[in-house]
Amino acid sequence: MTDGGGGAAEAEFRAFFERHYAELARLAHLLTGEADAADDLAADAMLALWHRWDRVRAADHPAAYARGVVANLVRTRIRSTVRERRRITAFWDRRPEHTEDPDVSAVLDVRTALRALPFRKRACVVLRHAFDLSERDTALALGVSVGTVKSQTAKGMAQLQRLLGDRAATELTAGRR
Repeated sequence: MTDGGGGAAEAEFRAFFERHYAELARLAHLLTGEADAADDLAADAMLALWHRWDRVRAADHPAAYARGVVANLVRTRIRSTVRERRRITAFWDRRPEHTEDPDVSAVLDVRTALRALPFRKRACVVLRHAFDLSERDTALALGVSVGTVKSQTAKGMAQLQRLLGDRAATELTAGRR
């Protein structure tokens, strides 16, 4: 930031921050659904705005400019999350098929059936049944609502039953309800 009257620009920015930070955090929260991420994104946006304060304060609508910065940061975060999930999925697909279970063909069938599920359904089924997490803990781990966990787990299990048959799916969830 290059301002001959640095004190005036700093005071202007401080007033802008106090007036708009909460609004930008709410916007980020509504776009991401994550309160903690919203605060981080609003803070990152304010830092970016400070670095470009000359341009921001010269804009016709500085608050609209700020909202655009938040929206772009959210978009970048979502894209990054999608890329990360794809990398995790790719890693999952490359894991060796080694098991010491005497019924190797059944284990391989289950793994193949799990891979056939879309990522969110697979994650819900695995976290709920293989890791024995509660619906709430699964929702927290995936950053989704409890309702999403319930519906995705039910749909995932129905798809596994179609792929594996009722007996195999029942054995997969033995002891869970």
